[in-house]
Amino acid sequence: MVDLLKKTLYVSMGIMSMTKEKVEDLAKKVASEAKLSEGEGKQFVDDVLKKSDEIKESIEKIVNEKVAAIFKTMNIPNRSELNALELRVKKLEQNCNQENP
Repeated sequence: MVDLLKKTLYVSMGIMSMTKEKVEDLAKKVASEAKLSEGEGKQFVDDVLKKSDEIKESIEKIVNEKVAAIFKTMNIPNRSELNALELRVKKLEQNCNQENP
């Protein structure tokens, strides 16, 4: 499970580290080398950018799900659970302060 998370994280960092401009430049270079027409080249670049965004969103979702699963397995609370605990503590403190002025 941890190995899968590591591999997913490494791949996602590689893809996510590529800026839109880098992806676009790479797609333009491939289109040029493939001797695509201007219209085909533009379509290819647009398709690559769209697919890149889809991959980034998909990887982000997968990473978030895996991290949440690991936290749950390790019994580590998430942000909403911590917020709920903080609220309970504040209420208890307020009640304690009202009883002992």
